Amino acid sequence: MRRGLIAAALVALIAALGGAANARPAAAKAPVSQGPGSLLLQHQSGSNDTPPVFPIDESTPPDTPEDVSFILDIRNRFLLENLVSNGMNGGHYLSIDQFAGAFGQSQHNINALRSYLAGYGIETDAMADGLDIQAHGTAGEFDNALSVHQRDYRTAAIPAHDGHPAVAARTFHGTPNDPLLPARLASFVEAILGLSNYPTFSSDAVRVPKNNATTVQLGDRTPEDFMQDYNVPSGSGHGSTIGIVTLAALDTESAVDFWSDVLGIDTKPNRLDVVNVDGGPGDVSDSAGSSETTLDVEQSGAIAPQANVTVYQAPNTDPGFLDAFFQAASDNQADSVSASWGEAETVIKYFVDNGLESPGYQGAFDEAFLELAAQGQSTFVSSGDAGAYDDSDELGTTNLDVDSPGNSPWVTSSGGTTLPGIIPLTDTDSAAIAAERAWSWSWLWPHYSDFCFLFTDPSDCTEANFAMFVAAAGGGGGYSSLEPMPAYQRQIPGIRHYNAAEYLTPTDFDSTDFAPLTEPVAWNFNPSPGIQSGIANGGRGEPDLSADADPFTGYEELFSWGEEPGSPQPPSIETGWGGTSFVAPQLNGTTAVIDANLGHRVGLWNTQIYSFARSHNSPFTVLDSASPDNDNLFYTGSPHQLWNAATGLGTPDLTALQSDFSHTHR
Repeated sequence: MRRGLIAAALVALIAALGGAANARPAAAKAPVSQGPGSLLLQHQSGSNDTPPVFPIDESTPPDTPEDVSFILDIRNRFLLENLVSNGMNGGHYLSIDQFAGAFGQSQHNINALRSYLAGYGIETDAMADGLDIQAHGTAGEFDNALSVHQRDYRTAAIPAHDGHPAVAARTFHGTPNDPLLPARLASFVEAILGLSNYPTFSSDAVRVPKNNATTVQLGDRTPEDFMQDYNVPSGSGHGSTIGIVTLAALDTESAVDFWSDVLGIDTKPNRLDVVNVDGGPGDVSDSAGSSETTLDVEQSGAIAPQANVTVYQAPNTDPGFLDAFFQAASDNQADSVSASWGEAETVIKYFVDNGLESPGYQGAFDEAFLELAAQGQSTFVSSGDAGAYDDSDELGTTNLDVDSPGNSPWVTSSGGTTLPGIIPLTDTDSAAIAAERAWSWSWLWPHYSDFCFLFTDPSDCTEANFAMFVAAAGGGGGYSSLEPMPAYQRQIPGIRHYNAAEYLTPTDFDSTDFAPLTEPVAWNFNPSPGIQSGIANGGRGEPDLSADADPFTGYEELFSWGEEPGSPQPPSIETGWGGTSFVAPQLNGTTAVIDANLGHRVGLWNTQIYSFARSHNSPFTVLDSASPDNDNLFYTGSPHQLWNAATGLGTPDLTALQSDFSHTHR
């Protein structure tokens, strides 16, 4: 059985593309890093098969419409990073015009690039920040302008099996060639994204394993429970605007009905605004992840019922996701922003090393997040749902890994916990959680026999197989290999020192010597690990803080389950949803309340909360127990240490945090 969601499709595509071409057709042109997309299939929960990719012996039809984004270099980047790291001088945030004038590209350079593309019939729109040029043309026009050759590829259909939904066949395009620009233009272009339209990112929402042997209801909490558990300050968010960045269409009816009919709360009329970025993601689609978008809006909007909510929804592509963040920044209307989609750093490195992703990919997202921070727009991103092994449900590797874009130092990475109490699993079995802990399903593994119906062959139903292949889930956390540790984290004593409970033995990953068309090597499983210590590589630590994300202590969601374009379904409640997907929008909604209460934006949390955590009256409860009962599949706590890789700074008292914010601004 496969753990990974992506492995076959990713590597078959690389084989089909034949790797990156290094030819340079003209000395007058310079290469610009690009990425046809990391090619991840969107998933909502559980594991799934990804179909192999086959080349079609045809060029992409030259009249195929395409949207390609040209991400430009930030000017004065060192100055900008210093300003953001120092809290923008006590909250003196920039307007969009101020940002563009100091850090965006010059109008001369922007006009030069737009003029060059116009010469090939390509239309462009430049965002107000001077960093993102969205180009609209055809495959033939981009082939000519960038000296590439795009081809069509297709995935095979996979029928439904073993509880996994069917995967439809699809056709997409890509290129093995590096795009080329005249040297004078390439000198200020960070990355070119969009020469493939394969889906890229996955949702960080998870549901409890469906257990047909129980009648108990699991995970039926609401945003009101979050507000009580983490002491959200009173307030309605009036005057604030929440921004949601997402890659699937919003089910507006479900979101509105959730507030009015399920929760019975009074919300601001006509508060929802949907912005379709790069043409938008299409119609509401359960399989594409519309339930993720809907839960983000439901959760954040319930916590701040009088705030406006703007949904930036884009196609599930590299340029789509990035453009949505840049659009939120260039509009500068959302006071806080969240996203609950991501991909593993291992996937990014694999594609960069194989010539199919831009070396500037991570830096391009950092640019958008730096702009949001400079303008005072707080940004929250989920930390992932595969514990310390973020790629285990993507390529299927078993190395320690963290999630992107939550790995950026300029966003607040939102991790997960499990709440204490008795968790009923069947009518005759339950599990006891003594105290709030880092979320992983290591507590669930001894109860594997409750879930034997998930295995096609009953003889496969063992604790080891359940742990490795079915329930390897938990709050994302660890140390980045792409982003250095920021100054605000280096202030925490001992932050590179960690404790681990090695239930699952991590393996090394070499992207240049990886055989992804074979079954990924399984972990070694130890049901009773001791505690071991280590020193991390010094990269950015995820998450920054945590809250309840375990689906067994999780939330209910109203959504039109099963809806696809042309096949509408009525909304209904499902329970047992969780994942760090919930934490990011909950913190987003909380920020809307805090901003409204204080009368101004509080900006990037990270540069402030690490200082708060070092104070005598820290607003965080640190989950520092060094125990196999407080792990995220690998990392656990370190006693008396303020930050731990499984849960970050811990869980927040959000009213106390509001008080701390009130003393640091103006």
